[in-house]
Amino acid sequence: MAGSQFNEGWWTVLSNSVRTGVTATASFLIARLFRLPEAYWAPITTLVITQSSLGTALAVSWQRLVGTILGALVGALVAAHFGPHALVFGACVLILGFLCALLHSDRSAYRFAGVTLGIILLIPRTSPPWQIALHRFTEVSIGIGVALLLTILWPETLDPSPGKTGLKPCRTVTLVGRWARRPPPRISTRVS
Repeated sequence: MAGSQFNEGWWTVLSNSVRTGVTATASFLIARLFRLPEAYWAPITTLVITQSSLGTALAVSWQRLVGTILGALVGALVAAHFGPHALVFGACVLILGFLCALLHSDRSAYRFAGVTLGIILLIPRTSPPWQIALHRFTEVSIGIGVALLLTILWPETLDPSPGKTGLKPCRTVTLVGRWARRPPPRISTRVS
């Protein structure tokens, strides 16, 4: 019985690894079809977005898309007038925090906004800032789109139920297919 659980667990790992590899590769190839100069951002985004359920992936994707849009807009506007100055970058990160709060976005949106801003504002380039912002937005959008499409067409395989072993399946399978242990029971420290 333990051997079958081991085999089923490894089958889940193999299935999800193949799924993730296919998705990341497809995302990279699509971004290269568009001749994007930094096509590697599409599969990186795909790897970050890929989730076990469509509902989770949609919520995460929306927040990250909002963050990318905000970071690209602020980055393009500021980079057109200022160079890659540390104080300008810091002020823009602060502004992005307020913008994300105004839009009721979560920390995921704020992180993606900051990353996008940093890529546009801090990396010296010869292209105009608006073009860099558009490329970044397109790369991330491709990554999100491919991740969502894969989540619909090829849902993640969850680990099989372990039965009476005291273990429960992970919601998101790790690369090594480890089982998550149930939290230990609470022990009362009250003295009677």
